[in-house]
Amino acid sequence: MTQYLISVWHDDESTYEMDVKSPDVQRLFTQVDAFNNEVQSAGAWVFGGGLTAPSSATVVRSTQGDVSMTDGPYAESKEQMGGFWIIEAPDLDAALQWARKGAAACEGPVEVRPFLGE
Repeated sequence: MTQYLISVWHDDESTYEMDVKSPDVQRLFTQVDAFNNEVQSAGAWVFGGGLTAPSSATVVRSTQGDVSMTDGPYAESKEQMGGFWIIEAPDLDAALQWARKGAAACEGPVEVRPFLGE
């Protein structure tokens, strides 16, 4: 089976500052937990997790043997990855079925990419 990355995208930094006690955030948590349980029960789960805000990132670069570090996300973009799942699926169509359910659970866009073969 092929492994696929399903990445969750947020459109700005304020997404990470949501009130976790609000009914909307609690609804999203419940939906994502249900999706996680479904993926695990189906045996497609490899790993998944949410990420902290892009502002917490550190970029480590290596150029001709010199390593430098800078604060902030690597990509200067309005949209940043907020979480991900790694799943196993027999083919892209099956991975896309999981992605549809993940996007519905998150109420936002997800991207699906297969890992390189060995």
